[in-house]
Amino acid sequence: MIPLCRPYFDSEELYEIKEVLDSGWVSQGPKVREFENKVADYVGAKYAIAVTNCTASLHLALLSLGISMGDEVLVADYTFPATGHSVLYCGAKPIFVDVNLDTYNIDSDKIEEKITERTKAIIPVHTFGQPADMDKIMKIAHDYNLKIVEDAACALGAKYKTEHAGTIGDIGCYSFHARKGITTGEGGMVVTSDKTLAEEIRYLSVFGMKSAWDREKDQILSIPEFSDIGYNYKMSDITAAIGVAQLKKIDMIIERKKKLAKYWDEKLEDIDFITKPYVQKDVRHIYQSYVALIDKNVNRNKLISKLMKHGIQTQIGTYASHIQPVYASQEKCPNSLDIFNRSIALPLYYELKEEDIDFVTKSIKISVSELK
Repeated sequence: MIPLCRPYFDSEELYEIKEVLDSGWVSQGPKVREFENKVADYVGAKYAIAVTNCTASLHLALLSLGISMGDEVLVADYTFPATGHSVLYCGAKPIFVDVNLDTYNIDSDKIEEKITERTKAIIPVHTFGQPADMDKIMKIAHDYNLKIVEDAACALGAKYKTEHAGTIGDIGCYSFHARKGITTGEGGMVVTSDKTLAEEIRYLSVFGMKSAWDREKDQILSIPEFSDIGYNYKMSDITAAIGVAQLKKIDMIIERKKKLAKYWDEKLEDIDFITKPYVQKDVRHIYQSYVALIDKNVNRNKLISKLMKHGIQTQIGTYASHIQPVYASQEKCPNSLDIFNRSIALPLYYELKEEDIDFVTKSIKISVSELK
């Protein structure tokens, strides 16, 4: 079996985990703070708060900005439903904006037409590790006094011009899910350079109280009081230990995946029913996934099933949010819907070999011929 993805681990993860287990402090202790500081340093943010997953990151980000009942948040339509769900968690309404057919990112030319007096924020998604058009998005946010939460779940290490994805807007949110560039199994991180927002996010992530690690340093007994509804979104030190080890490898993993993506590009050049992913200028695309588009005359779902029989795991790209029943959306996002119906994620991971790509390419051609 050639899997869709596979995390890359070595002895470093085991060493870091053993260090935590030996310390006896396994929940939101020094290793979490170490991971937070290292991520903040890596992306150039002043503050980082580690949490259970990126959905929690997005939820906390919106809460810290005061998003609540009656508000509207513009959301890139082509994304995993966690993005839209985070808006619903706040009692607000996600308004879905169509995406660019080339980059799969939010179409910045379609944002202003969706803005109303209830609009409070925009969530651009850096889809599959390619940053969105942040210059124009930031200008719109400035002109309409809107906040920006970057869904950089797939984009730790990606850059828009010289800035790290996730550090350009008010708040950035990263994921460490198993399919991401680096992984802790599950896990998320919120970054910001706004001290007030950072303090609010950390406060809300631990039930609305001071963290146990901070309370441990107090010289006198301090019994917490709970004035606000907080959440149990804290990351464990065991999880953070894996993150510390993974972060050491991030640029090595990114460079290998970029090399493999280039090889994929070359192999797909002579297949007329697949369009390789487009990469815009002035960005560092980290290829969390390699997602191409299948011609409308080829049944994408049947192709995925056929490839599985050849021992190859592929998958759809991600979702057109506006058609999901949970949102009861009235928005129309034809580009997003088209990509949802035609996208295919092909195997891409650090230990993938060029000969594996050769085999997958050959199997794609055979499978499509069998479907005709």
